[in-house]
Amino acid sequence: MPPNSLINYLQTLRIQWTERGLIAMDELRNIPTLHTTYVSAGHGRVGKHRKHPGGRGLAGGQHHHRINMDKYHPGYFGKVGMRHFHLTKNQYHCPTMNVDKIWTLVPEADRAAVAGAVPVIDLTRHNITKLLGKGRLPSVPFIVKTRLISRKAELKIVEAGGKVELTA
Repeated sequence: MPPNSLINYLQTLRIQWTERGLIAMDELRNIPTLHTTYVSAGHGRVGKHRKHPGGRGLAGGQHHHRINMDKYHPGYFGKVGMRHFHLTKNQYHCPTMNVDKIWTLVPEADRAAVAGAVPVIDLTRHNITKLLGKGRLPSVPFIVKTRLISRKAELKIVEAGGKVELTA
């Protein structure tokens, strides 16, 4: 225990010397052990501090917690759309690429030699099924072979002086 002069000084700073060390007076008020001597330990006599009064987890979403679910989580319950039995993702496999990345498929050596010949970019060889229209193109003519293409992408290629060939 420190000398009384130090204790008095600490009290002026609103700091208490306890077995756990120095604690601010405000923190001392919030220590939960202070409630243990009282019957309900600060949880009230009427409502009581019980284990899971509203049920565990999301219990009662359609019953006693309905207002909360309807207000903050609309559409949480129910179904949407049609059922697809035995869904396999392979029939929906469609790798895409944007127009601004198309010149990355042309090797550096061929880009330099573009002045005379028109390069042909075959997206199916690069395992790309669909070409999308995001980004800008240099105004250099070229031919693109692809299975699927968006309207924007086709317009941008034609504006640059190129041509689109659809393959099966």
